Formats: sequence, structure tokens, C-alpha cells
Amino acid sequence: MELEGIYAPIPTPFNDDGNLDLDALSLNFDKWLRTPLDGIVASGSNGEWPLLSFPERAALFKACADLSGGRLKVIAGIHCPSTKESLDLGIEAARAGCDAVLVLPPHYYKGQNSREGLLAFFRTIADSVRLPVVLYNMPSNTGFNLAPDIVATLSEHPNIIGIKDSSGDIVQIASICRDTPEDFGVFAGSGSFFLPSLAVGCSGGTMGVANLFADACRDILLSFRKGDLERSRSLQLSIIEINQAVTKWFGVPGLKAAMDHAGLYGGPVRPPLLPVEGKVRQEIGRIYDSFRSNYREVLS
Repeated sequence: MELEGIYAPIPTPFNDDGNLDLDALSLNFDKWLRTPLDGIVASGSNGEWPLLSFPERAALFKACADLSGGRLKVIAGIHCPSTKESLDLGIEAARAGCDAVLVLPPHYYKGQNSREGLLAFFRTIADSVRLPVVLYNMPSNTGFNLAPDIVATLSEHPNIIGIKDSSGDIVQIASICRDTPEDFGVFAGSGSFFLPSLAVGCSGGTMGVANLFADACRDILLSFRKGDLERSRSLQLSIIEINQAVTKWFGVPGLKAAMDHAGLYGGPVRPPLLPVEGKVRQEIGRIYDSFRSNYREVLS
């Protein structure tokens, strides 16, 4: 598998009772399959993975693989506090028919995250799981940054095919692109710095805003590759506000509210997360409508 293109880190749908809603997931897939997405990530940060049980994550993997029908690549987030449980979830991802797994570094016992320990952890996963492994750097959530030199060493493993870097540190992302093999995929982890990441060598991105505007994300990518920097720059600048609204500003509750506004199923979040209400929900709708209107003008 080649890590390339536009991926959406999908939210996990719950019904009003707080249970996994696979019917709502099916409705969302009906719409995502009509977009230029290359793939999705299930049980990632936007998928509220820490709030899901092991059986729920396994069921989510199976549903996503079945619903994609081979038309979208499915990357399964298998990060768990223990190596054993991560490996067990990797077995479930392979059994479900997913295409790759996404793995965070251990981040509770941060003081023990030596270079040797990190290399041993990721190599154990890559040696044992039957699917390609994508590294995941998300320091704003984990409180731990996966350093470029460790990524470069891990890129030599034949079953580690790439990384999603959500640090927002463009120097770090550039260093990873420079120091890893050409066929090692480096993904921007946010639409807010997608174009700068492409400029330093990234092969694509996994971005919350791609749940809503996969076409605009694809447009940035293709415009850049065609050398139309004016168009790609204009789109990058205009997409920042909606991307920030569904990530840094309002988080997963904001993304789910935007999906509801867009005609997708966002639905409730799980505690301890709280839903956005009132003026915040209205502001998210305004930001969504503003970008949609501006992008339609670009296309016309």
C-alpha cells in the first residue's frame, strides 16, 4: 500500500443512547464514496478512540471495511495503552479487511520513552501485525513528540510505510521528508498546514476538514502538483478557518456539529466530551457556509 492522497479521519457516530450507530455510519459512507477521498481513518483522534471499547473498535473496523467495498482505503487506529492490546486490535483490523493500521507512540509513561523503547515498541507492532503500519505523531493530545530521527530509523522497516504528523511543526515535517525514503509516505495531519507540507515533500494529508470538503482538499493537492501555486495558495488560506473550527477551536464536538450542518450525521459525542450548543453551533454553521460559498465562486 502507498500512503498518498486525501484521507478523512472520520468521527465515530453514536445514537442518542450513546451506542455505536452503524446505520448512521452507512449513511455517511454513501456520501463520502461520492467524493474524491482516497481513504478514511477509523478510530483516530476524531473518532474518539479513547472513549471506545475494544469490541466497538473491532466492529467499527469491520463496518468501515465492508462499507468501503475496496473503493476507499481504510486505516485502522489500533493504539492502546498496552502493546499486547494494540497487537490484538491489529489482528481485528486485519480480520476486518482494513488496509493499514495507525499507531501512536506510548504516551502514559512518557519518562520511559527512550529511543530504544520507542524503536522496540514500533518494531514489535510492525513485525507482528499483518497490515502495513503508519506512525502517528499527535503531541497536542499525547504530550509526546515523535522525533524525526526516530521516524527516520523506523522508516527503514519494510512494514512501516509512512507517518501522519499532526504536530504542525513544518521544520519537523520537512526533516522527516528529507530523511526518509522516497516511498515512505508523509501525511500532513491538518488542513491548516496542508500546502506548506506539500511544499516540503508530503504525499498527502489526513485532515478533519476532508470529512466536509474533500473536493477542496483534493483541489489544493492537484493545483500544487500542476504548479498552479496561486490557486493552491488561495485555497489553503481560505480553508484555514473551517479547518480550525472543526479541530483546534471546537474539537470533535465542533466537527460533529459541522457534519450535522452539512447534511452528514455527526450526532452526539461521548462524555467526558461535551457537545457544542447555541451560538457556538451557529458560528460553526456560519464558517461552513462561508467557505462553501467562497469555494463555489472559485469553481465557477
